[in-house]
Formats: sequence, C-alpha cells, structure tokens
Amino acid sequence: MERKPRRDREREKEFEERVVTINRVTKVVKGGRRFRFAALVVIGDKKGRVGFGTGKANEVPDAIKKAIEDAKKNVFNVAIVNGTTIPHEIVGKFGAGEILLRPASEGTGVIAGGAVRDVLELAGFSDILSKCLGSRTPVNMVSATINALQNLKTIEETARLRDKKPQEIR
Repeated sequence: MERKPRRDREREKEFEERVVTINRVTKVVKGGRRFRFAALVVIGDKKGRVGFGTGKANEVPDAIKKAIEDAKKNVFNVAIVNGTTIPHEIVGKFGAGEILLRPASEGTGVIAGGAVRDVLELAGFSDILSKCLGSRTPVNMVSATINALQNLKTIEETARLRDKKPQEIR
C-alpha cells in the first residue's frame, strides 16, 4: 500500500523560512508571572514571493508554527528588475519605523541589517541598498520593508497608469 505525502509537507518545501525574533512576553498574575512567547517569521521562495507572520504560544516551537501559518496567508509578489534589484527608490513606513530602499548595481550585494536583510534575501534580491530611518524594532522594520515592496511599481505598470508606452517613460 503506497502512501501519498500530505499537502502541508509539499507546501513547506515551496518556501524558505527564517525566524527573525522570538520575544518572551510576561503577564503578572496572582500566583506570579506567566511567560508566553511571540515569534516573528519571514518566508519566501527567493523568486519574488515573500510574506511575514507573527504567532504567540506558551512554547517557542508552537509560536514559530503559528507564525509560519500566518506568514503563508500573507504572501505577495514583488517586482524584481534584471533578476537582482528593485525598479526604483522607495521609502516604506510602518508605525515609527521607516526604511529607505534603493536599487544597486550588479555585484553590490544586500546592504541591509537584521530583519530587513531577511525580508530582502527571501524575496530574491541580491543587489539592494537600505537605510533604517526611525524605529529599529524588528516588527516595525519587517512591516515597513513589506510596505515598501508592496508599493513598488514596474515601468509597465507606470506606463499603463499614464496611458503611455513603456518606451516613452524611459
């Protein structure tokens, strides 16, 4: 009797996962302190699809599982130019966090720190410059980066909005 693999296992291979932060959250109750864990996870296929999610649970592995499930629900496509960088400079904002993303020439690499680097690498960028402006909280930085990537427009999209041909815009 041959067994078929479950669908969840097939989908897991589709994305690479990175745990950005694990935060211990404390609730003070009558008997003392209750500890829970909050996890922030970024997933991506390095081909232009990326997403992030958060999860909370009493144990770290459970929090990570919840965050991965949440991230799979929030996956979106990113505009990649020349297979390595973004089409134009953009500022992403979330809360008090701001991130400046700039296209970079071939061979520059991913110039970004911590949480931002995880998002950009899993999205599939290999040449990009970034600068954190404002709050550097991991949740804010990931959300601001995602916000910036979602607001990117390719030359084709811009041409369509202006009722022109892509050659006229270049």
